[in-house]
Amino acid sequence: MTIRYRIVRITPETLPLLFQSLKNLAADLNDNFTTRETELHAALFGPSPTCNALLALQDARVLGAALFSPVFSTVRGGAGAYVSDLWVAPEARGQALGTGLLAAVAERTRSDWNASFIKLISYSDNDEALRFYARLGFAPLRGETGLTLSGAPLAALSRQTQKDPQ
Repeated sequence: MTIRYRIVRITPETLPLLFQSLKNLAADLNDNFTTRETELHAALFGPSPTCNALLALQDARVLGAALFSPVFSTVRGGAGAYVSDLWVAPEARGQALGTGLLAAVAERTRSDWNASFIKLISYSDNDEALRFYARLGFAPLRGETGLTLSGAPLAALSRQTQKDPQ
């Protein structure tokens, strides 16, 4: 039996549902979860939003969530979407709900900022997720290595900005 659901845009009222979904994803992956709900609210609804989100709902029950942001690639010659978080509830897995969420991300980002690609990162030891993405046509980014800068090194870098000479 196929699960019936609807995909909706996040609102301030449904933010707690997204927040719990992201906590569930972190628990599923044994990741730390340091985001506070106020930070997520600011990222989604603040004066300069940095991300978007969709929820897959069955009545009031959350079956899945996607958190994504715009990116621009000079290599690809246009805008795309970076999906930072994709979660499907265990009882809804294997029923194409992840595909539905990614399709909704593709449609929304195409209409909102003319996105022509989706980029995401999966843990290299998450074989189930890698198989899922491969079935959809996602290809590994050969020659790319994911890097991040945060904490003290980021603060040090930001202090190196040059002042405008007068």
